[in-house]
Amino acid sequence: MDYHEIVYEEDGPIGTITLNRPEDGNMFTPRMCHEIRDCINEVRRETRTRVIVITGAGDRFFCIGGRKEGMEDTHLYAGVLPTLEMYESIDRLQKPVVASVNGFAVGGGNVLQMVCDLTIAKESAVFRQVGPMMGSFDAGYGTWYLEDLVGKKRAKDIWYRNPKMSAQEALSIGLVNKVVPDAELKSATRAYALEIADRGAFALASIKAAFNARHGGVGGLSRMAHDLLLRGYLDTDESKELSKAFAGKRSPDASKFGH
Repeated sequence: MDYHEIVYEEDGPIGTITLNRPEDGNMFTPRMCHEIRDCINEVRRETRTRVIVITGAGDRFFCIGGRKEGMEDTHLYAGVLPTLEMYESIDRLQKPVVASVNGFAVGGGNVLQMVCDLTIAKESAVFRQVGPMMGSFDAGYGTWYLEDLVGKKRAKDIWYRNPKMSAQEALSIGLVNKVVPDAELKSATRAYALEIADRGAFALASIKAAFNARHGGVGGLSRMAHDLLLRGYLDTDESKELSKAFAGKRSPDASKFGH
């Protein structure tokens, strides 16, 4: 298939999806989300690859979230940013998915690496959730998966305070699996993926399905929260004021909340 906002390459048993919008922080767009979903669904139907790697183009950004811009101005379902279809495709894929974090993983980009089965990051990578400080939120995958990874109290702290975390900090709390020197990320990711590819494909698929069985209810909750966010909350005075304050590096005017 031809893609415009991702690059897909195969190297033996490893398939690599590269988010290819480095000029914009590799941010999600509706097209990118669809392309990732479609690429993964193509991978489901072949046996050449046994491990999928997701990374970002360039050496600064893995992904810094998503844009609402470019969506059709409608309340019909087609106008919703298809982030969840992308996350769901990763969950449904019977092959392990490794996030290779090559820079900032912020907002939806951090959720993306959490949804992946494993994460390897370079030392200079930065992880952060910024939703509540810029007029957004992720009340599904971004909360449930984070709680599983780091525990409820720490997950709430990450969502309530929005601290920046270094790769080593992320490793220490269980947010990622492995941290390597910046210059070694590509080779270390390949070695990591090849080690996994040597395991039994059927066994890995069964293990992944078992791990994901507990999350059967998250899809419905995420879809509800996701749709409310994109077709409700983002148009409120609260969301707009928080977004403007964040962009202007000033404290928000709380008198505009709740109207």
